[in-house]
Amino acid sequence: MNKTPFDNLDIPPGLKNYLSHYKVILLVLIAVILLWTSLFQIDPEEVGVITRFGKYIRTVEPGLNIKIPVLESIYKVAVERQQKEEFGFRTLSPGIQSQYTKAGTADESLMLTGDLNLADVEWVVQYRIDDPYLYLFKVREPISTLRDISEASMRQIVGDRTVNEVLTVGRSEIASSVQEEIQKLCSEYSLGIKIEQVVLQDVNPPDPVKDAFNAVNEAQQEKETLINQARSEYNKIIPKARGQADETIQKAEGYATERVNNALGEAARFDALYREYIKAPEVTKRRIYLETMTTVIPKLGSKIITDEDGNNVLPLLQMELNKK
Repeated sequence: MNKTPFDNLDIPPGLKNYLSHYKVILLVLIAVILLWTSLFQIDPEEVGVITRFGKYIRTVEPGLNIKIPVLESIYKVAVERQQKEEFGFRTLSPGIQSQYTKAGTADESLMLTGDLNLADVEWVVQYRIDDPYLYLFKVREPISTLRDISEASMRQIVGDRTVNEVLTVGRSEIASSVQEEIQKLCSEYSLGIKIEQVVLQDVNPPDPVKDAFNAVNEAQQEKETLINQARSEYNKIIPKARGQADETIQKAEGYATERVNNALGEAARFDALYREYIKAPEVTKRRIYLETMTTVIPKLGSKIITDEDGNNVLPLLQMELNKK
């Protein structure tokens, strides 16, 4: 039978039994503590990174897991959760009516454009941790590094464009270019971060010159409006004028064709008549004379024609009355 240290001491039997029970309770308590510290739970959107004396050992998936107590440590990393970093503003209270502030953010949002103008740029970088090992052990402060990378990339892209592009038409292109640049640098620095999206929240001129910028924008909009109105009038008048011009040209061409055809017909008729005249001049002249009289006389109305010796026109008048 094994002896305990209490067997060599002169201890009353009651106290000895009490100490034996205490030892059992202590051993059970130690066992419970060791078991409790060896079990851990990983949430569904997380993974667990296990280190032993600071050295990376393994990565465990969501669920109930076990580790060596005391010797091993656990780092929980949210790899499925989309996180964000804000630049140029801060969210005070998120919700249906979120509240924001710009206090203390002017240094990171005020930027110089390519045409040497200032712009106040507010943006959000949405990211996800895709490599927990790189995120924990390759860079000392990954989030601070990510913010520095994001700000440097935004300043670079904005510095290559004019202020009008930054304020208006170039915003989507700028966001896409910044996202590509941030992801490229994150991969080079082994941050273990994947950039999901870069969103330009708001881009404005600085407050001291905002009124001047607004006036310029209003003037440009008015210019575009007048240009569009002029184009509208142009589209109404010019096609109509071109149609009228085409119509006039077609009428002129038709009239010219008609005149030419008539002239050609008259010339052909004259040539035919001339050929007949050459064959029999007297007959032709008489036929022409008679045909002409046949056409002309009915148009003269009531006329009396006599010769030089005609002294009495009564018979002729009588003939005209009888004819009626």
